[in-house]
Amino acid sequence: MIETTARERGHTIGSIIDLGDEEQLAPDNLNQHDVAIEFTSPSNAYENISKCMDAGLPVVSGSTGWTERLAELENRCKTENLGFIYASNFSLGVNILFSLNERLAAIMQNHDAYDVSMTEIHHTQKLDAPSGTAKSLAEGILRNVSRKKQWVLQESGQDEDLWINAIRRGKVTGVHEVIYESSFDSLSIRHSAKDRRGFATGALVAAEFIKDRKGFFTMKDVLGL
Repeated sequence: MIETTARERGHTIGSIIDLGDEEQLAPDNLNQHDVAIEFTSPSNAYENISKCMDAGLPVVSGSTGWTERLAELENRCKTENLGFIYASNFSLGVNILFSLNERLAAIMQNHDAYDVSMTEIHHTQKLDAPSGTAKSLAEGILRNVSRKKQWVLQESGQDEDLWINAIRRGKVTGVHEVIYESSFDSLSIRHSAKDRRGFATGALVAAEFIKDRKGFFTMKDVLGL
């Protein structure tokens, strides 16, 4: 989808690197390109991004499940004057949802009659649970709602826990919903992806943004949120 959308936007694809093509991650190949878009797996993402950085190639990455090492790459951007964009989700709608989520959470800080939980639904082949997008939404809630201390994957019954109900079903592209519920009503914000074109478009908007920039950025920077 990224390849198709890139060509529609007038770009050229220099290399497509998959399992078995690791020799293309050599610097003499990578430095012939303008930007690398990295969507791989939790076990490979850090190494793939590092090799691109070694070649001085700006990177857009959306791989999830490995971000305990993200700060290392952010530091490389600062010390080596490199360009890198990381996002757990490149959908333009999801990134607007992130901003709405933080604003709503800040409002709900003062309304403790409401409990908050989350539901995310993805296809059965998604490797991580909860999704990186769900974690980002949860972090936005935890920063703003002090009565919640941590997110959990199993409903615990503890008031300080933020429950994320992670469902793997069929070929669902991605659904994320944040729900505030009291004894008298409920309020929710929800994003549902129709297909993967939205993610591809967002990744390419990010690639166009990072091409001539140095530093560590997120989709907030790209979209001016």
